[in-house]
Amino acid sequence: MDEVRPRLAAVLGNPISHSKSPRMHNYWLKQNKLNGYYIPIKVELESFEETIQALVSMGFSGVNVTIPHKLSALKIADESSSTAQYIGAANTLTFTQENKIYADNTDAYGFINNIKCKYPDWNPKKGTSVVLGAGGASRAVIAALLSEGSKKIIVLNRTIEKAEALKKYYGNKITVESWKNINEVVASSSNIINTTSLGMNNESLIAINPNAIPETALVSDLVYTPLETNLLKMAKNRGSRTVDGLGMLIHQGVPGFEAWFGQKPLVTEELRKILIK
Repeated sequence: MDEVRPRLAAVLGNPISHSKSPRMHNYWLKQNKLNGYYIPIKVELESFEETIQALVSMGFSGVNVTIPHKLSALKIADESSSTAQYIGAANTLTFTQENKIYADNTDAYGFINNIKCKYPDWNPKKGTSVVLGAGGASRAVIAALLSEGSKKIIVLNRTIEKAEALKKYYGNKITVESWKNINEVVASSSNIINTTSLGMNNESLIAINPNAIPETALVSDLVYTPLETNLLKMAKNRGSRTVDGLGMLIHQGVPGFEAWFGQKPLVTEELRKILIK
């Protein structure tokens, strides 16, 4: 009798020890009584493609991709989703039975679903959305906001050249402002989204006047260590609606898990509590 082979998936990055993805996916495997494993693999940038090809040969179902491999993941794919192409990066690779690589980006999906799960009435079509940062995460957030019909998006970045590069990519769909004008820009916003690493581990906090944050604004921080960042604390004290970054991590993992293991997992409060520990 042939032994049933477990399905395998992984998360690739550098660094990788901080990742909560293995705990999350292995929780889902256990909850759904599925035969599979999900492991973290530290991979240097120059070894990325070689590692992917090795995993394909070993029969892995797919991988999540994090810093610094999201651009490379899209480049090596045989096929890619329109979302990944639009964002210009991939965080989810699925390996087909023909050993082909399919790239997707579920960060935008995770961002939107995280907010709507907490605030079903959230409507980004109204008002101005301010995006702090101009890296890969900001691309996903901008793409998500545009897909939801957002009419006005302002990007601020400490290095304005990077923000201008996004402007060149997205055209008139976004506006760029200087980081030094952060208080003035935020004061007239409806949504504030931090896509930078500022505030991670309570280091290099965002220099913003708490009184500039509108009480009516929704404030989202993609950083999830700590769960309540300094930005979210300031927004909470102002009476603003707040959304932490852990939910985005959980929601972005759903499509990949379903593709690799054949079952859509549930996003539950129990899972959040497990990942917070």
